[in-house]
Amino acid sequence: MASKIPNGDNWELIDNDSNSQYYGKKFKFHFSYIESNSVKNVIKSYVWRNYKEGNITLNGLKQSLSVFININTWLINNNIVALSSINNNDIENLISFLKTLISTRTKKPLAYQSQKKHIDFFKAIIRWGQLYIPNEVPKTEIFTGNEYIGVNRKLKIDFIPDEVLQQINRALLNEKNPYVKYGIIILQSTGMRIGDMLKLTTNSVKPHLISGYTLTWYDHKNRKKRQPMPIPNECAIAVEKLIEHTKELREQADDNIKDYLFIYKIQQRKNKDKIQNIYVQQITHWFNAFVQNNEIRDNNGELYNLKAHQFRRTLATDMLSKGTDLKAIQEVLGHSSAMTTKRHYADVKDKERAEVIDNVGIIGNINKVDETVITDKNDLIWFKENKDNNARMEDGYCTKPCSDGKICDRLLKRQKCYTCSRYITTPEYLQAHKNHLAELEKQLEGNIYGDHYAEHFLHTIEILKEIVKRLEEIQDGNNQVKFATNNY
Repeated sequence: MASKIPNGDNWELIDNDSNSQYYGKKFKFHFSYIESNSVKNVIKSYVWRNYKEGNITLNGLKQSLSVFININTWLINNNIVALSSINNNDIENLISFLKTLISTRTKKPLAYQSQKKHIDFFKAIIRWGQLYIPNEVPKTEIFTGNEYIGVNRKLKIDFIPDEVLQQINRALLNEKNPYVKYGIIILQSTGMRIGDMLKLTTNSVKPHLISGYTLTWYDHKNRKKRQPMPIPNECAIAVEKLIEHTKELREQADDNIKDYLFIYKIQQRKNKDKIQNIYVQQITHWFNAFVQNNEIRDNNGELYNLKAHQFRRTLATDMLSKGTDLKAIQEVLGHSSAMTTKRHYADVKDKERAEVIDNVGIIGNINKVDETVITDKNDLIWFKENKDNNARMEDGYCTKPCSDGKICDRLLKRQKCYTCSRYITTPEYLQAHKNHLAELEKQLEGNIYGDHYAEHFLHTIEILKEIVKRLEEIQDGNNQVKFATNNY
C-alpha cells in the first residue's frame, strides 16, 4: 500500500465512490506545511490508505485534515518531530494550546466544538497508527477518555419555531426558485439530510402498496439505502415538479448525473452553461437569499438564520410533541441509537409541558423560603420547623409531605415529584440530579421502551436537564459573589 502513495506534497484525488455525494469530484491535498518528515509520512499514509480502502469519504478526509494545520503548529512550537514521542502530558499541553488559539476566520477563540474536533481527529490518527504503523505512534495510551466529552453541548434543541415556519411556508407559495421551493417541502416532509436530498433521483418516489407514495434515498452518512418511507402528497408533488423542471437539463446532461433531480446549468462565466449537480454550498446560498428576499424574521425582529438541518430537527420535535414513540422517530431519522435521537434532535415544544418546566421549584437558599414560596401560613410554619428532617429528601425538599394525616402518594412511590408544586430543590443537590440524569440517559441508550413508559421517561430527562442547568447558573452566581467578596 505504501509503495503506491503518490509522490510529492501536492495530491489531487478523485472520488470514485459511486454512492458518494461527491462522486467524480477532485480533491486537492497539500502536505508541504508539515515540517517533520516522520509526521508527514503518518498523515499521508492515513489519507492514502483510507482513500484506497474507502473507509472514509474523500470529503470527510479533506474536512478532518483541515484541523491538522493547528495541530502541526503546536508540534512545531514544542519541537515534536515524531508522533511516537507524545505522552499524556503533551495531550494536556495540546488542549491548553487549543483553548488559547484564536481562529483566523472569526478572530475569536476556538469554539468548544472546534477544539473537540481537533482532539477527535488527532485521536483518530493515533488509533489508526497503532493498528497499521505501530512504530510511528505512541504504543501506550495517551488519552484519558475525558477529553471534550460534550459537557458544553447545548441542552436546548435548535428547531424552527412555529412562527418562523409559518413565514417560510407563506413565502414558498410565491417562490420562483424551484430548487428552494420544492427542496424545503422535501426537507420538511422527510427530515433527510440535505446532502442526501441533493442526490435524489427520478425514480425515488414510488406508489405505496396501499395508498399514497413512498420515497427511497441513499443514506450517505451510514452508507446504506434507506427503506421506502411513506410521504405526504405535497412531498410527492414536489418531487414530480422537479422531475418536470429538470427534464430538458437531464436530456443534455452527462450519463453520470442525468437521473438526478437537483441539477442545474451554471450561469457564471467560468464553466458557463455546464450542467452539474447542485452542491450544498450553492443551495445554502439560495436558502439565505430566500430568507432575505422574504424578510423572514425571528421573535427579536432579526433575519432568521436558517440552516437546512433545522428541518430535520423540527420534524423530530413535532413528532415527539405529538406523542410519537421515540423508536419511530429514530427510524424516520435513520439513527442507529435512540439516544442520538433524543439527545440531539427530539425536543418538546407544546405549551403545557413548557409551563411545567417553568414552574419547577428551584431556589438558591432553602432558608429564604417565605410566603411567596409557601402561601399557606401553617404549611410555612411546619416547613421552617422541619426543613432539616421530615421535609428533606435525597434530592430536595417536600413542603407538604402529609395531608389529612396521609403521606403523599407521589412521595411514597417517588413519582413525578419534580413537577409537583410542593417540591423544591437547591444547589446542594446539583450532583444528585446530575447522577440521576446520567443513570436515566444510560438506560435510555441501552433499552427499548414502550410508548407510555418512554413518554414519562423522556419527560423526566427533559426536566432534569432544566433543573441541572438552573442550579448550575445559581451556583455560578454564588461563586462569583464569594470571589468578589474575598477580593474585596
